[in-house]
Formats: sequence, structure tokens, C-alpha cells
Amino acid sequence: MWTIVVASIAILGLITGGVLKYLEIGPFSKKGEPVSFGQGSDKGGGGQAGGTEAKPADSKTLMPTGPAANFKNANTLGDGTEIGVVTLTGKKSGFTGKVWVWAPKQYKDPKYAKSGFPVMIALPGGPGYPNNYWMGTDLGLQQNISKWSQEGKSLPFILAMPVLNPDDKHYYDGSDIPGQAKMGTWLTEDVPELVKQNFRTLKSRDGWCFMGSSSGGFAGFKAVLKHPDKFKAVIASGPDIVPDSPLWAGHEKEKQENNPEKLAQHLIDTKGPDVYVAFQVGTAEPPIVMSQVKKFQAQYGKGPVHTMLREIPGGKHNAKTYVPNMGEGLIQYISEHMEGPTPSS
Repeated sequence: MWTIVVASIAILGLITGGVLKYLEIGPFSKKGEPVSFGQGSDKGGGGQAGGTEAKPADSKTLMPTGPAANFKNANTLGDGTEIGVVTLTGKKSGFTGKVWVWAPKQYKDPKYAKSGFPVMIALPGGPGYPNNYWMGTDLGLQQNISKWSQEGKSLPFILAMPVLNPDDKHYYDGSDIPGQAKMGTWLTEDVPELVKQNFRTLKSRDGWCFMGSSSGGFAGFKAVLKHPDKFKAVIASGPDIVPDSPLWAGHEKEKQENNPEKLAQHLIDTKGPDVYVAFQVGTAEPPIVMSQVKKFQAQYGKGPVHTMLREIPGGKHNAKTYVPNMGEGLIQYISEHMEGPTPSS
């Protein structure tokens, strides 16, 4: 009997320990501990352990350039993958803010050890400051990327999750508004550079995209249209369509240079390059959101500007609606037009 009791207690302890570890509670938590994604483990900057210089799998791959960032654990998923965070001072924007990063389990699979991975820059709605809500595990973004990639619906994206705004007082439209923090440069230059320094990525725009909801959807949508040489696709959920920050007052020229309608027309007029925009809007959202997206599709969804729209039945204007519905066509759509990792032969 005592043997059974002791065994039962041991099993209960293991179960409880596993649950506590998953929930990041107490002594099982890794929060604040250093996180390594393999960067700096060799002369090439990352990829192969043992001190020998790693060679990329193909000419498409960019090995980590360094210097390695000092990522700390922000969250741990049930599959053991970790979300790291670092405070970054952008060399080009001059802005200092937090960036969270996550790599799928495939990233540490030996058969992909020399290959670059596609990157998705995930932007939140709302202020997006001082946190990016995609860094939490409650919305299931990372878990769903893992599941979809295993099901063949999605590429195994590295996620970069930066703060969207420099404060919680204003929206900066993911742009370099004169006299303000250069959030456009932060999102399209400094954050990608951080990822390149620390991860195996892909050299071409075929390995780079955005995802965002609401104001973050606008920022990602605009970034792809403004920089089609760097980014190929975006999933924009319930986005604004035109810039509307009050900080644009007195800067109409610069405002129009960050207007997706103007940017899309420029792409059409110059015949490319091709970009892929996957919209999703819930039918329970304010009607203006759906009408503006449909208007943009009708006027600018042609030539090199490829678009699709998923209308979410009963969907509301929130991230909990958007994440699961990304798997209903949107993640497949952008994945089909992007590049994935190359397994070793």
C-alpha cells in the first residue's frame, strides 16, 4: 500500500511540475533567464555547434551576422520553444524599444541547421506599447504557427514582435512623422536587422512579411506597399486603410507618402514588384472597416497588388478572432508566395 501511495505522490508531483512549468509558475519559471537561438556559436554567427564555421545550405541563406543580442526569456511554450526579449536601440531610427522573438521547433532541427527561415514581423493593435500583445501565449499565435507548419498550411516563420509605438498617448501610423520618433524606420530597418544579426534568414524579400491587427494591420500593410523591395506579403486584420494620426498635422506631403492608396497606385503605375495582401475582417466589426477594405480591393487590387479577403462570420475586432481565422486561407495564401527553409540533402 505504501508503495502505491509513494508512487502516486511521485506521479502527481511530475504532473504538477509539468503543469507549473507550462504555466511558468514559481521555481519552474525560466522568465528572465538567458535565451539562445544558436547565434554566436560559430564563426559564421550561428547554426553549427562545436566551433567550426557553418556554411549556408544554399545561396538564398544569410547566416547570422552578429553581434548576438542578449535575449531573456519572456515566455515558454508547451513544446519547449521560448519567446525571448531584448531592448534594442535602432541604429537607423535612434529609437529604443523592446523586441520579442520566437523561432519554431524546426529552427533547431538538424536538417535545417544550415538553412534560412522566413520572418514574420507581428504587430499588435491598440497602443502596442510598452508591450506587444503577440508576445503572450494566451492568443496562441506561436502555437498556431507551429500547428499550421506541421500541417503544411504555413511556412515555419520566425516571429519578430516589436513595440509598435513609442508611447501609449498617440498612434504613429508605423511611420517617420516629422519631429517624432522614426517608427517607420524602426519597423522596416532596425527590427529586421536585429533578426538578421541573430537568426538564419533568407536574403531576398521572399522570406520577409508582416502580420498585424487594427493599427498594426495598417502599419504592416503600409510597410509592404512602401518597401516592396524588402517585404513581399502581409496579413492585415481589421486594418485602417489610410493614415489618420493627429501627429500628421502640418505634414500633408509626408502623410500622403505613407498612404497605402497612393503607394498601391504607384506600384500599379510602375508595374511592380508583386506584393500579396491577405485581409480579414469580422462581420461584427464596425461596418466602415469592411467597406474600406472592399473599396481598396476594388480600386487597387490589380496588377502587382494581389489581394484576398476573408470575411469572418460573426467575427469581432480583436486578436482572439483573428488568430484562429488566419488558418482559414490567409496563412496558406502568403506562404504559397514566399520562400521556406531548405532541408539538408
